[in-house]
Amino acid sequence: MTTNDTAPAVDSELALLEDTLRKTMETHAGVALDSALIDLGWHDMLSEMPDVAIPLVFRLLGETGAHAPVLNDVILTEAGAEPGGTVPLPYSGGSWLVWHRAQRSTEVLDKELTVEVVDSGNPVPVAAGRRALGWWLVGTSRTMLDLARTHALNRTQFGKPISGFQAVRHKLAETYVAIEGAEAALLVANDDFSSLLAKAASGKAAVTAARHCQQVLGGIGFTDEHDLHRHIRRGLFLDGLLGSSKELTREAGAAIRASGSAPRIANL
Repeated sequence: MTTNDTAPAVDSELALLEDTLRKTMETHAGVALDSALIDLGWHDMLSEMPDVAIPLVFRLLGETGAHAPVLNDVILTEAGAEPGGTVPLPYSGGSWLVWHRAQRSTEVLDKELTVEVVDSGNPVPVAAGRRALGWWLVGTSRTMLDLARTHALNRTQFGKPISGFQAVRHKLAETYVAIEGAEAALLVANDDFSSLLAKAASGKAAVTAARHCQQVLGGIGFTDEHDLHRHIRRGLFLDGLLGSSKELTREAGAAIRASGSAPRIANL
């Protein structure tokens, strides 16, 4: 079988995997989803094809609104340890968190997550984790944009959909551009610095999506009946994990000033 013959088969297998993962995330959450992903071979995928598994799994977590403590596995694997455990993770403002793999109550921003604030932690490699969070942020940002776009097409004022109003179109367009830019940065990220920039861009895209999509949706976006508020909370929490977009932007600027030049991230 030639390479041209195998390409459709590979694409078909990836589409089937994505469909299976999406259905699993739509029916499980938290600790239950963690176990379900392990049963589906998440640890093997992370070991054998991380460049496929990490973008796929974390993007789908964002798109579906599901959650699981699988960031631990990415961090542990990059550190050369076995997946399946937990490790303290740095958070914005010098805080540290542990994302537990057992059910417990939490007082952090997103109360659906099994996250606990701890006093301190040891430095861990974060490049792969930042890329994973970047894909999660892109996924949840795209869902926020889709929710706002659907509302804009269906909501009418003065006899026509509000999607025809220039102010609404500008907010949706700015959100789309921010998301596309973040995904482009993720696609070329392959080292510490480019992963830092990709995480910063993804966090900024999520903040932009939260602000603009909330304005498009108006009051309904605040209600428990609508999914937008869940994605906003998730995006704000994930932005702070392993460095917020503001912190990482300052860190990148300091590194460029110290070296006197900016590294080439992609060959265009």
